[in-house]
Amino acid sequence: MTLRAALLLAALLCLLFPTRVVCAESTAKERDQSLPAQSFSDLGNEIRAAQARLKARQTANDFMGRGMPGLAIAVAIDGRIVYEEGFGFADLEQRVPVWPSTKFRIGSVSKPLTAVGLMRLVEAGKLDLDAPVQKYVPQFPDKGSPITARMLAGHLAGIRHYRGDEMKIRDHYMSVVDGLKVFSEDPLVSQPGSAFNYSSYGYNLLSAVIESAAGLDFLSYMQNAVFIPLGLTSTIADQNSDVISQRTRFYEKDKDTPVHNAPYVDNSYKWAGGGFLSTAEDLVRFGSAVVEPGFLKSSSLKLMFTPQRTTSGADNTYGIGWNITRSKSGKLIYEHRGGSVGGASQLIIYPESKLVIGMATNLSDAPFQREDIEAIAEAFEGVR
Repeated sequence: MTLRAALLLAALLCLLFPTRVVCAESTAKERDQSLPAQSFSDLGNEIRAAQARLKARQTANDFMGRGMPGLAIAVAIDGRIVYEEGFGFADLEQRVPVWPSTKFRIGSVSKPLTAVGLMRLVEAGKLDLDAPVQKYVPQFPDKGSPITARMLAGHLAGIRHYRGDEMKIRDHYMSVVDGLKVFSEDPLVSQPGSAFNYSSYGYNLLSAVIESAAGLDFLSYMQNAVFIPLGLTSTIADQNSDVISQRTRFYEKDKDTPVHNAPYVDNSYKWAGGGFLSTAEDLVRFGSAVVEPGFLKSSSLKLMFTPQRTTSGADNTYGIGWNITRSKSGKLIYEHRGGSVGGASQLIIYPESKLVIGMATNLSDAPFQREDIEAIAEAFEGVR
């Protein structure tokens, strides 16, 4: 065993058994005599990283104890992935394990992806955030007051959300415009701009706006303008008919029943609002790309990460595709949670430390809180 390995083992034992003061003292004494300052710094980083990995694994095991069949977690700092790991099973029947590269249904974390695609068109001068949607989608019915892309992206347009069993739609829609039929004739739930009403259907309409402005079908546009440039090679539409490598199986768990297969659904009616597959790795790559200017201009990032206001001036915490809030510990975060049939996800960005965490699981209504994911992320703060 090398000296560094011996010291690291000794330090970890001292962390586990803090009452053994003599251990800490002797370790420190040997370290001072044997290691230069840089080695001491490296050793401290290795210890912090080991503690953070332990925290992630303990939390993941707790999640599986709550019934999650499988999940994956990844953490990036300053654009570099410092941790990625899969837990449990992607396929319970075939006993296929989850890897960091396993593809999960990410649900509404599709919205931040769509928001970045939107801002690319704004930067190119191809899309006006404040133009009525009929400029781009003339077939969408006039609702009596203008609805804009900015409103849709911030859930201020008054478009309704799911009702009944609409999350379990089984019909396949050949285009995003075709998918608008699900809600387009329904009345608004509020006057456009007057109130925050979370709506995945609003993002469906936004995808039709994006498609028209881009002059390309929505999925091809997202692939060419966002996924490929950012290296998101495992982020893709959840097309049921396609053979997609490492796509997980999907599960549910009711209160009084064991884990079972989730029902068949077709997400073609809501790509932008909740229809993408992705991996924990790709989620943190994506989050890292919008921590600072580069892929998007600073003005675009400011727009995305600034909470919008209602027409009366009331604040909310949602910008364009992102929730802007504070972690339990008080740190500024940009985040989004996703839920779908047979899947759930969480993406959190800590802009001040350029730390990003992504988590995805293959269980409907997965029993976790955002604070659980924050605790993992913050354990990695300071890790190089």
